[in-house]
Amino acid sequence: MSTKKDLKITVELDDKLIPEKILWQADDAGMDSFANCRAMLLSLWDNDAKHTMKLDLWTKEMTVDEMKLFFYETLVTMADTFENATKDDRMAGDMRDFCDYFAEKMDIDTKKK
Repeated sequence: MSTKKDLKITVELDDKLIPEKILWQADDAGMDSFANCRAMLLSLWDNDAKHTMKLDLWTKEMTVDEMKLFFYETLVTMADTFENATKDDRMAGDMRDFCDYFAEKMDIDTKKK
């Protein structure tokens, strides 16, 4: 028997089609209602076409410093996911080295985590 889980994303746009609000809810997230977020990066693998479909959105309120931290955390998560999926710890380590470089160049304090 299969199980179905839903992920819902709602994007409210201004009159110029710029995101003003991004709301999300997931069955497994323990949420009773939608939660706000300021940015999202969604990547989906199209197996038939063998390429990635992407949806990258951020609201007008997303600051540059928030975007830098968002990208840093996304890159770290990608390294972890890559290692879990491929068992290639050498390349995942190289990716983490880049994350350290990125954090340094963007003046992101990774010690706060």
